[in-house]
Amino acid sequence: MAHFWLRAEDRPEEARTPLTPEGAARLLAADYRVTVEKSHRRILSDNAYAEVGCTMVEARDWHDAPEDAVILGLKELNPKGPPLRHDHVMFGHAYKGQPDGPALLKRFKEGGGTLLDLEYLTDAKRRRLAAFGYWAGYVGAAVSLLAWLAQQKGRPMDPVTPWDGAKPLLADVQARMTEARGTRPTAIVIGSKGRVGVGATDLCTALGVPVTGWDIEETEGGGPFPEILKHEIFLNCVLAGPKTPIFTPKEILKADRTLTVIGDIACDPGSEYNPVPLYDEATSWEKPVIRVHDKPPLDIMAIDNLPSLLPQDASEDFADQLFPLLLAFHTDEAWDRAEALFYEHIGA
Repeated sequence: MAHFWLRAEDRPEEARTPLTPEGAARLLAADYRVTVEKSHRRILSDNAYAEVGCTMVEARDWHDAPEDAVILGLKELNPKGPPLRHDHVMFGHAYKGQPDGPALLKRFKEGGGTLLDLEYLTDAKRRRLAAFGYWAGYVGAAVSLLAWLAQQKGRPMDPVTPWDGAKPLLADVQARMTEARGTRPTAIVIGSKGRVGVGATDLCTALGVPVTGWDIEETEGGGPFPEILKHEIFLNCVLAGPKTPIFTPKEILKADRTLTVIGDIACDPGSEYNPVPLYDEATSWEKPVIRVHDKPPLDIMAIDNLPSLLPQDASEDFADQLFPLLLAFHTDEAWDRAEALFYEHIGA
């Protein structure tokens, strides 16, 4: 049976986890081994894992884990590190031309390990089996609305910090919109039928923000898309690929537009497939937006770990989706597909 090793995340702001104590207990009951690194950042306490029988170790002990341990995490590793000799389950961000991708793949190649990328755990029809998409869309829409509200007040946007849950988030944004006493903006959501788009639409609908929902049918012509410019907010919820059109070319900066906020929830600034090529790097919790034009203003929200702003909801939802795959680690073909894709990129 597999030995899962839940590592502490390297990223300072990352509080999510792909495995809850309840899931760990179920794996243990099925005769899997579960080791958990202690973490003061993780939204779920170390004690909760210890109480169900997990072996507790110090953070970053995974470097010396047994060869058969499957290192389970979420976000990228520290880019400066030794060769990787284990199987790693995480979001590698290495297959679409991202800047740190080649270095990560080189570490795997040198160490003989394998990247089983969570983004590419798919069924036979290439549909993702576990994703944070809904909460990325939900939070991304909320932060984009806060950016628009800051514009209405004529001041820079405040930093953002995690909310205790979806209900407190909704109440917070609702209170700020009520305080502003202005009309609601309109939003266009591209990728509206996917997990991310549904989350973004749900948030907007709950706050009374009119939404125009677009998906493949509306964008397959390749643009240009003047309709985007007629909305105050554009929420990009598309997982970019070679056939993804450019939604906002640089020419829009000087065009006649109502658009003043782009929420690039998909957030792929380092990829050659980026459909919002108006900025070069992700924004942060401390500085949630980057201004790419002054008059009229155009701010881009491109936080690349949006679900971390709702760590409890996001962790529980994602862990529920991932658990059946962990339980079937040696038999589910999704792992074989992820492994084959890894070797394809190693070969390239």
